[in-house]
Amino acid sequence: MAENHGAAGHPAMDYAEHERTYEMFTKMTKWGTIGMVALMAIMALTLI
Repeated sequence: MAENHGAAGHPAMDYAEHERTYEMFTKMTKWGTIGMVALMAIMALTLI
């Protein structure tokens, strides 16, 4: 069972870096999805 380290979290974790990494992941996922949808739309219009 995981230990409960309280509201402050585990002292060995770099929470600021974790939050920046997660924010970058969500931004890349969003823009990657938008890019793929745009690519599919362009292909649908030009290849038909």
